[in-house]
Amino acid sequence: MPVEVIQGILIPFLGTTLGAACVLFVKNKLSVMVQRALMGFAAGVMVAASIWSLLIPAMEQASGLGRWTFAPAVIGFWLGILFLLVLDRAIPHLHQGSDEPEGPRTAWKKTTMLVLAVALHNIPEGMAVGVVFAGWMSGNEAIPIAGALTLALGIAIQNFPEGAIISMPLRAEGMKKREAFLWGALSGAVEPLAAILTIWAAGILIPALPYFLSFAAGAMIYVVVEELIPEMSQGRHSNLGTLFFALGFTVMLALDVALG
Repeated sequence: MPVEVIQGILIPFLGTTLGAACVLFVKNKLSVMVQRALMGFAAGVMVAASIWSLLIPAMEQASGLGRWTFAPAVIGFWLGILFLLVLDRAIPHLHQGSDEPEGPRTAWKKTTMLVLAVALHNIPEGMAVGVVFAGWMSGNEAIPIAGALTLALGIAIQNFPEGAIISMPLRAEGMKKREAFLWGALSGAVEPLAAILTIWAAGILIPALPYFLSFAAGAMIYVVVEELIPEMSQGRHSNLGTLFFALGFTVMLALDVALG
């Protein structure tokens, strides 16, 4: 595997780890307003990445289908949505600010299910990074190395607040700082694993690359709509989450155009 690819799939994990490290230096837990802003920012980055880094390249690669150019993007998108729906129902997890776990009933600790909730929506992010690097490795001109690195950087930026959002509440629950940091960092470890598996699968099925790209987009949009948008919009002053959604969207858009 090329060095650029190894570095690229580790960049998002680094973002999560740095965010989780906030628990080692910040005494107070994040306020609800700050968490809402960070959730909005992450949602904006993910939506922009889904469009410019995944769906548009998927349709460009399927341009030979003429009027049916949209078909691989639509099919892959829906497969990604359904894949996350199945995971959401099959894995016990607990979202921030909620006391009612989702998925099968289990006796697992609250902290474990909080980490699983973050790890669950890190899967499509890892897949997204993996599939764009797989496209670059295949020699596809529609996916330059700069574009792949831009996506990895964009996801790393939105992973920074996610790392803090998971580690600091764990500390507030009574967990030691180092332990909270490790759990926060481990929640992002699923991303490089998902990226490697996606690279391997896409490398075998190069003709299906447009489906893989749109699959990752669908999975990311599922996370945004099912988790991030409700969390950024609940309670009063929900316009703060909306503003930071727009900020995250434009930051990722600018990165993709300027660096991709």
